[in-house]
Amino acid sequence: MMTTRRTLLAGGIGLGAVYAAGSFGFSWPATAASLPGAGTVSHTDGEWRAMLSPQQYEVLRRADTEMPFSSPLDHLFAAGRYDCAACDNQLFAASTKFDSGTGWPSFFEPLPHGVAQVSDGSLGMQRTEIRCARCDSHLGHVFDDGPRPTGLRYCMNGVALRFIPAGSTPQAKGTEKQT
Repeated sequence: MMTTRRTLLAGGIGLGAVYAAGSFGFSWPATAASLPGAGTVSHTDGEWRAMLSPQQYEVLRRADTEMPFSSPLDHLFAAGRYDCAACDNQLFAASTKFDSGTGWPSFFEPLPHGVAQVSDGSLGMQRTEIRCARCDSHLGHVFDDGPRPTGLRYCMNGVALRFIPAGSTPQAKGTEKQT
């Protein structure tokens, strides 16, 4: 490939924009590898298959999507918290859940260090995938059509989540398969 003044100029502008973004306090979305506790839970494919139900495995480990309106968590609005079904990482406070009408549990804000964002170009469109920051499991996607105060809609697969009612002690992960 031949380098021209135009490609040098474009590259210089791009590098300048990256530098300026960092200088003005802009922070790039977190990736699973950059968050505290990232990668602390890992298993072989066979171990994941043994730990998760077939549907959970397809969603959490292979980035599948459950059918809309199929999760009982979609219309659950009790006090508590939503954890990762694969590793029990704390993901969302129930107080941030809202009815988006999309057929999937939706939240306007994750808990600190709960999720990571990954660019997703599948299905011929550009989206932002949401993964568990601890085990890198696929949870869903985030969109910019949510309510205040964030304007975001974290659209999650119900089988990727485990609801923990307020005041209860979570059962140890791996003691039974969830369906």
